[in-house]
Amino acid sequence: MTDFTITRSHFLLPPGVVYLDGNSLGPPTVSTAGALARRVEEEWGRQLIQSWNTAGWMTQPRQLGDRIGPLIGAPPGSVVVGDTLSIKVFQALAATLDLNPRRRVILSDTGNFPSDLYIAQNLVRMLDRGHSLRLVSPEAVLASIDEEVAVVLLTEVDYRSARRHDMKAITRRAHEAGALTVWDLAHSTGAIPVNVLDAEADFAAGCTYKYLNAGPGAPAFVYVSEKHLGRIRPALSGWLGHEAPFSFDLDYRAGPGIDRMVVATPSVLAMPALQAALSVWDGVSIDDVRAASIALSELFISEVERRCPELVLASPRTPAERGSHVSFRHDEGGAVMQALIARGVIGDFRAPNMMRFGITPLYIGEREIRAAVDVVEDVLTRRLWTAPAYQRKAFVT
Repeated sequence: MTDFTITRSHFLLPPGVVYLDGNSLGPPTVSTAGALARRVEEEWGRQLIQSWNTAGWMTQPRQLGDRIGPLIGAPPGSVVVGDTLSIKVFQALAATLDLNPRRRVILSDTGNFPSDLYIAQNLVRMLDRGHSLRLVSPEAVLASIDEEVAVVLLTEVDYRSARRHDMKAITRRAHEAGALTVWDLAHSTGAIPVNVLDAEADFAAGCTYKYLNAGPGAPAFVYVSEKHLGRIRPALSGWLGHEAPFSFDLDYRAGPGIDRMVVATPSVLAMPALQAALSVWDGVSIDDVRAASIALSELFISEVERRCPELVLASPRTPAERGSHVSFRHDEGGAVMQALIARGVIGDFRAPNMMRFGITPLYIGEREIRAAVDVVEDVLTRRLWTAPAYQRKAFVT
């Protein structure tokens, strides 16, 4: 049984703040600063370039990938860390089109994260081989997978509403129709149980700065099913994905297995923060995290609806159908959220009218949930959000 009083002690959070934005950027762990200092002072500072060998910098993308693997149900050697989520989605999507050359349709939904759609749109343009991006409503995805579809590109948990796709059912249907799947796990990893192996997902990618708490700009990860590892030809074939990087061949030869999905030099200064954040998961059960998340989310929803009737639930009401954040609609949601943040309750806002609250049991408990609802009720009842200071829209919302 996971002891959440212990996990909470691992995080640095300002006093008096209820942090409900871990679904966008997780807080640092207590050990993060020390891990970064050691990398700079003891490794880079003292060993300089020798640290690529003596400190194992070059092998960390695979090692950290294997640390993330259990959180998404992936076997060793199928996950690698590096680059950004956008790059990893691009790599995975391009690989599926190469593996399924007779098909021309990329199927996604209108609730997908825009960046994933931009990547698909521009990949279609770059290939210039008659591909198209077909968008349907989230509810219509399963019925829209037909013999024209090459790949189904979806974010498992909707970034706005937290609506959750059924990965196993959609992947099964895709395979029955001769299509492949790419899953974006940005709002899944570290929040809900994921099992890419059991779902038979073809590719998956995710970030590490949300529920994994590795910090802003932390490296992403990509998963490739074992059945594809020896067949894929990376569209972004960087030197560290080469079979022998330091032979400096002029022609690319793909590295073995998941190593071929490495593109550029690893983010050496970012990796110790990820390593420190992943250490929090030692002894933590994702099933316990999910159970606590559901209990806290249900409490938050019931208290908000009882005390703040002008907020309208935008997330699925059934816990099994949503991820680990809860969203409410309000016509002035941006201003309301700014007022909440000023009072120490930090969530975020997604246009046009959605206020998001991330429920992260590693450091959020019932006390914080009840304290947050007290502030939400006060801000709405006294219409504190109407103050001019909260009407100005910040660049990051």
